Amino acid sequence: MLVVKVGGGRGTDLEPLLGDLKGYKDYILVHGGSQEANDLSEKLGKPPRMVTSPSGYTSRATDRETLSILSMAYAGKINVGIVERMQKLGINAVGLAGVDGRVLEGKRKDAITIFENGKRKVLRDDYTGKIEKVNVRLLKLLLDGGFVPVLTLPGISYESDAINFDADRAAAAVASAMGASAFVILSNVPGLLRDVTDPSSLIGSIDKNSIDQYMDFAEGRMKKKVLGAKEAVDGGVPLVVIAGANVEKPVTSALDGKGTVIK
Repeated sequence: MLVVKVGGGRGTDLEPLLGDLKGYKDYILVHGGSQEANDLSEKLGKPPRMVTSPSGYTSRATDRETLSILSMAYAGKINVGIVERMQKLGINAVGLAGVDGRVLEGKRKDAITIFENGKRKVLRDDYTGKIEKVNVRLLKLLLDGGFVPVLTLPGISYESDAINFDADRAAAAVASAMGASAFVILSNVPGLLRDVTDPSSLIGSIDKNSIDQYMDFAEGRMKKKVLGAKEAVDGGVPLVVIAGANVEKPVTSALDGKGTVIK
């Protein structure tokens, strides 16, 4: 089976992806929606607050109000929109947030340490976590019934709090738990680049034992994509491809080796 993660950055076109998926069976789609969430946050008068961890990873500070805004964007507008478009293509998709049936579950972080304005700070009362448990039984029930699960945030903590999570790493957890034969990560760039300003500097392949050596090339959101790829490979997924969504037949293209291939 196949797991596909598509990002929600500005400029990501979903039409080629959804058209391509019409030719596939036995797959799960996980989606992001960061730009839509940012836009909604601005409109509601609560601009997004992005923070950086001591290890250099960027994430969204998520208090309860922010979590509600994220849920409106991801599980509301974006998820429903994707499922609607898939239904029009004849794909019997089912939209699920991670809280539904505890399909995406993990530990809520008691506090997160960040660097902001050159200072080390601790954020408390944050509704973020890492997905550690996937409800495989529920996903298999849907797949066996001929449905295509379309997953997004929020997830759910072990204490039953809704939580924000990183979609790339959550998708990696899904791919590992489901025993996927391949995991494709699609975004608005063609893959991992040596120079983010030069699409021709694409790194075509990475050996699974060398992933850490390439982390220095990953900037911004790409860091989490590479980390997700590493976690999927470590979790037993034999093939991971980080590739561009804005090409004809992006999934097929990625599985044909167009992108950054990690085996």
